[in-house]
Amino acid sequence: MMKIQKILNILTLLTGAIAVTLTSLWIGKQAYSWLPPQAAAESQLIDDLISFLVTLGAFIFLGVTSTLMYSVIFHRAVKDDFTDGPPIEGNITLEVVWTAIPILLVFWIAGYSYQVYEQMGIQGPSELVHLHNPLGMESGYAAPAKALAEPVEKIDVLAKQWAWVFHYPERDITSTELHLPSDRRVRLALRSQDVLHGFYIPAFRLKQDIIPNHAIDFEFTPIRPGQYRLTDSQYSGTYFATMQANVVVESPEDYQQWLAQAATQKPSLANNQAASEYAQTSNQSVQTGWVTVPPAAPPLVNSPG
Repeated sequence: MMKIQKILNILTLLTGAIAVTLTSLWIGKQAYSWLPPQAAAESQLIDDLISFLVTLGAFIFLGVTSTLMYSVIFHRAVKDDFTDGPPIEGNITLEVVWTAIPILLVFWIAGYSYQVYEQMGIQGPSELVHLHNPLGMESGYAAPAKALAEPVEKIDVLAKQWAWVFHYPERDITSTELHLPSDRRVRLALRSQDVLHGFYIPAFRLKQDIIPNHAIDFEFTPIRPGQYRLTDSQYSGTYFATMQANVVVESPEDYQQWLAQAATQKPSLANNQAASEYAQTSNQSVQTGWVTVPPAAPPLVNSPG
């Protein structure tokens, strides 16, 4: 009888483990649908990492929950049994296992995350801390980018309270809308005019803090034509929520056509929501008494967007 009970327990454990594993893998696959479209080559690597973390988290959650449910259903005390359980004290093997497994999981996650960061090859603030990219670093899954040793497009990005300004040095064009060629490696030179800002495009899965008095090179490869949104991920003052810009990814031919068209336009003042709201507040008859920093003057641009 005891032998049969032991076999049943093992079968129950194996069945539960298989069910939890398969369910966790299914939940991890669903994580891809929770995210915005993959608009950059690097986003595929990030989505794989997120799916892995969701799978791992689901496995732990379901494993702990199912174990508790199994114990409650099949190992509860009989009715009217109020006696204490056996005085079990200490289990070295169990303590080693539940300490070692979380440590190994942390190292696994850290190693995988660092591998993704290396494969992305976005550079980021590496120059500020005097680090160099490993040899052979390349953008993940971006076939056009692998064949290029250097970025084909260089764009200067200026962040200020509260506007994004993009300058294309080869054509000497300035815009408040970021245009990018699809399937081409891009290098952005990020600078801040005043405070700490954050360059964040959710569809690209890329975020980079912009530090005042430093120029930060930032590389990626857009792969999906369309219009996306750039936001400031750092709180940069009163009107930081207005600090947004359109990101237009288009074919290289359309991109060159846009550059040529923008080059023919004379620079004019760009529309700036923060400046407009500040002017409205200043003209109100009733003043709230709140002190705020006046927004920077609207930039002169060839293409206001």
